[in-house]
Amino acid sequence: MPFKYISLLLLILCIGIKVNAQLCTTLGQTPTTAFPVCGTSVFQQDTVPQCSNGEINPPTCNATGPYPDVNPFWYKFTCYSPGTLDFLITPNNLGDDYDWQLFDITNVASPNDVYTNPKLFVVGNWSGSSGKTGTAPGNTDTIECASNPVVYENTFSKPPFLIQGHTYLLLVSHYTQTQSGYSLTFNGGSAVITDTTQPALKSAASDCGGSKIGVLTNKMVKCSSLAADGSDFAISPPVANVISASGTNCGSSFDMDSIVLTLDKPLAPGTYQVVAKYGTDDNSLLDNCDNNIPVGDSVSLIIYPVSPTPFDSMTPIACAPNALQFVFRKNIVCNTIAPNGSDFVINGPSPVSISSATGSCNTDGTTGTITLNFSSPLVVGGNYTVTLVTGTDGNTIIDECGQETPAGSSINFTGSDTVSAVFNGQLLLGCKQDTIVLQHDGRNAVNIWNWVFDDGVTYTTQNVTRIYNDYGIKSVSLLVSNGVCTDSSSQSFTLNNQLKAAFSSPSLLCPNDIAVFKDSSIGSIVSWNWYFGNGNTSNIQDPPSQTYPISTSEKYYPIRLIVNNVNCFDTAYKEVKVLYNCYIAVPSAFTPNGDGKNDYLYPLNAYKAINLEFRVFNRWGQEVFETKDWTHKWDGTINGHPQASGVYVWSLTYTNVDTGIKYALKGTTVLIR
Repeated sequence: MPFKYISLLLLILCIGIKVNAQLCTTLGQTPTTAFPVCGTSVFQQDTVPQCSNGEINPPTCNATGPYPDVNPFWYKFTCYSPGTLDFLITPNNLGDDYDWQLFDITNVASPNDVYTNPKLFVVGNWSGSSGKTGTAPGNTDTIECASNPVVYENTFSKPPFLIQGHTYLLLVSHYTQTQSGYSLTFNGGSAVITDTTQPALKSAASDCGGSKIGVLTNKMVKCSSLAADGSDFAISPPVANVISASGTNCGSSFDMDSIVLTLDKPLAPGTYQVVAKYGTDDNSLLDNCDNNIPVGDSVSLIIYPVSPTPFDSMTPIACAPNALQFVFRKNIVCNTIAPNGSDFVINGPSPVSISSATGSCNTDGTTGTITLNFSSPLVVGGNYTVTLVTGTDGNTIIDECGQETPAGSSINFTGSDTVSAVFNGQLLLGCKQDTIVLQHDGRNAVNIWNWVFDDGVTYTTQNVTRIYNDYGIKSVSLLVSNGVCTDSSSQSFTLNNQLKAAFSSPSLLCPNDIAVFKDSSIGSIVSWNWYFGNGNTSNIQDPPSQTYPISTSEKYYPIRLIVNNVNCFDTAYKEVKVLYNCYIAVPSAFTPNGDGKNDYLYPLNAYKAINLEFRVFNRWGQEVFETKDWTHKWDGTINGHPQASGVYVWSLTYTNVDTGIKYALKGTTVLIR
């Protein structure tokens, strides 16, 4: 907790003032009752009642916050032209510490969100220093956190940039525990926060008997500018006098746009004018910048003959509704609605059982809507009629003017059938491709289909054919609608008919070696057909071992496997190389002359040697070649330099892969050039 708020807490404990426990009740001291701002006005608060509503959480001030809105006043305004905002708060006593914060409350659910949503922050200053504060050019910080007042901190912050059309709240918090006030002026910047629209009367309407008139203005006007005796208005022609006027919500707000006028006698049916004039308070209605509605400004007023409120309107029908809602031009008296719903009957292609009827009743006992509840949802489509009848309470429904809506009045509506997204899916397995055929019956006027496959592919047709070249589990979902009712379903299909012939086999055989072949095919295989190239065949999955005849040269034998899964076949091919000799030996001489004959020195036929190491030395014992790969041959050079003719010593070690026997051989070879 910052020093200044620890000090405040100690002060409260010492003098017994529970500021934070005393909620604010004065107009302007809560976000919902904020002063409407005119940029040309100076706001003078002579006294500041001591109270608090909640805590503010400025960003980057977590170490010292949150801060209570101590003894606050709130101001609201709208930006009519974008730009920067300068304002100045001048305490009546310059030793007082005033804090402030600006919020952007555009589109928030409630102005009270300033206490819970830090994202509404625009700019602020919670410095512990006293004196004038506000925004001023040349400052770069958008927030000054609370501090020890012994150390002076800048009480001014960066002018914010206001966005056109956005609504703002300014909190002024009086940290010093006195009731000494301040002045607030908006003295610069390029933003326009003054509404230049001139105030005027907008419309007027009458109640049932023509003795009360409701008047709307084109913008908010000050409650304080309304004369309670109604002298701000006149009726033309002057057949009746306005004897009182009251502004809507003026008990909880500074401004209004709706006024109720009371006349000394009812107006007869006809057309009249409601005219603005100066009242006994020496003004007509004033907007928040003290611009008056011009004297003589007027709006038409039509007084209609009193007649029953028609039964003619209802809200849109939902899918499988369990209630209907009817809307009326005039409010209906709530106690004239039969609670059991007997004021209404419904006829149509399916019986509808009404369980109750309710109204959203106002404090005056009237409602603009009636909700008719069903015992069970209406699920059968077709044309229905709701008819108003005399209920068990002895009447139909009666409006606020005492007029009963005639029995027999009716409203037609169309109910929609519920829909089902269940679809038929057929899997057609093929040898190279698989096909999924999807069909929806389209019943109950379905006209929207949305197919979504698990790989993101979509279709909007009633029926779909999808071809796959791969295998596995494929899923698809369907959403259908008839414009009112919707439903969804899904299915999965297993594409398990993959057929792939494959087998393992030796690629190289020495004379008298036994060849083992092992099937590794994929699929639900029912038959195997082997051909081994040596004249033998087999029809079992794991065939017998094979041998190949000894030859005087290397030979290649083709191996073939055909597999079958009842409907399809697949074939795999390989070759086996059969050697004429696998005896490991090192030549006694070689001639590296590039003629393609005996050009290299290496262990011959080392096909079955593992862990091999072959080394060559000259007559001085120097190693001239070394390899662990028998196919890596010595060409008679070192680093590209040909070696002299003569005798060279070699050594060869290896392990026979079949027997595991280790060999260590030595010998000599003659290099001939």
